[in-house]
Amino acid sequence: MSAETSGRMPRADDTTTLLIELLTRRALRVAVAESLTGGLVVAELTSVPGASLVVSGGIVAYDTAVKRSLLGVDAALLDREGPVHPEVARQMARGVRAALAIAGSPADVGLATTGVAGPDWQGGRPPGTVFLGLSFGDGLGDDPEGRGQGDAESIELALTGDRAEIRRATVRALVEHTLRRLGAG
Repeated sequence: MSAETSGRMPRADDTTTLLIELLTRRALRVAVAESLTGGLVVAELTSVPGASLVVSGGIVAYDTAVKRSLLGVDAALLDREGPVHPEVARQMARGVRAALAIAGSPADVGLATTGVAGPDWQGGRPPGTVFLGLSFGDGLGDDPEGRGQGDAESIELALTGDRAEIRRATVRALVEHTLRRLGAG
């Protein structure tokens, strides 16, 4: 079925459609933990028809306590560094894979966002400070510690703009980085 007959008209630059198509071809499930984006990542992913085949769901962990209780982010790390930190993003991405497991199997890909959308500074960090977390299951990335949790990484962004622009740019960057990391960009 072509794009014309399916009712959708993906553009060549539609990275979200490309990501959903890649995940579908590779039969990979994705789970998302969001803080500053407040559900925008899951909304973006699920805007693509057929996303239900690959999107397990999302957790909006806006409150720091939710990062600890639902996603398993280390309490000492949160107390010491606050919620806007690269290791928090990595732990959120790992934690959401397990939190949104299906039939006991964690999601293949965990994505996370944490940062400062503004307009005020938070924890000594200016608006536009964002950390993306990406966690990949066995076979999708290295697991140097041999813990069976796959690979996790953090990407720091320094974004500009108002609150809405920072949140939209975070979603766009996460989709693009995930595509690149999975070898499609």
